[in-house]
Amino acid sequence: MSAVIATRGLVKRYGRLRAVDGIDLDVRAGDVYGFLGANGSGKTTTVRMLLGLVLATSGDIELLGARTARARQRVLPRVGALIEGPASYGHLSGRENLALLDASGPGGSWRTRTRRIAAVLEQVGLGGVGRRPVKAYSLGMRQRLGLAGALLRRPDLLVLDEPTNGLDPQGISEIRALLIDLHRGGTTIFLSSHLLAEVEQLCSRVGVLDRGRLVLQDELATLTAPTGATVVVTPAPEQARALLDGRLTSVTGDRLVVRGSDPAEVNALLVRGGVPVTGLAIERPTLEEVVLARTAASPDRVEAHP
Repeated sequence: MSAVIATRGLVKRYGRLRAVDGIDLDVRAGDVYGFLGANGSGKTTTVRMLLGLVLATSGDIELLGARTARARQRVLPRVGALIEGPASYGHLSGRENLALLDASGPGGSWRTRTRRIAAVLEQVGLGGVGRRPVKAYSLGMRQRLGLAGALLRRPDLLVLDEPTNGLDPQGISEIRALLIDLHRGGTTIFLSSHLLAEVEQLCSRVGVLDRGRLVLQDELATLTAPTGATVVVTPAPEQARALLDGRLTSVTGDRLVVRGSDPAEVNALLVRGGVPVTGLAIERPTLEEVVLARTAASPDRVEAHP
């Protein structure tokens, strides 16, 4: 599968601080790629380098198969982006802001501008805002307007930095459904976020940044694959422990983890021994558990901000 974003040894230094430290991103066509990391881990700096908003100290960047330094004017019109927060002219309406955005760069036809603006405003839930100035928008409405600007030219690649910031739960659900629909239509999505639940629901592949280093990059299904154990919940953990002696890997209250990935076999053994079972499932790690295992090694970490 072809690479849509590829970096090799990407570094950004601010004085003696390495905000991004030699990362090799691999985002493939058709991915919904979740770029995870705590605030201050270097996510936004990385995204800004991908889009040419910040110059890398060293390393290579390719977008849509082209070296961005050599082909930026040709490639970037095929990329939609929402970074940090949407910029706008507060005294103008959302439609007027989008018209200015469309007119300011290559690739947008004035003949289809009005129709395209109406379509993206409808897409993000702002179809009825009329001529209201952006300064009267809520934070969530401004975020939706920024997403509309990213979608204006029907990009092949959509790069989003915290796209649900400021949205209420209903708004988050609507944006999630929109991104799923865009992905089904062939758009590759690169989603930078610190919200693990959001990424787990949306993404097919994940990269985890910790203090500027890419500590993990893999398919989400691989990272959260079954461990080969069964989780049993029982009100009689001591009785179950006696029956399963030698097969237990952990016991936490009424929750036991048992070697063996056949829940039916474990359940039959416990039932025959008279142990009540209230919960039974194949064990698989959550994304949160996977990320914490790779990023929580230093108890005295201090985030540095350039």
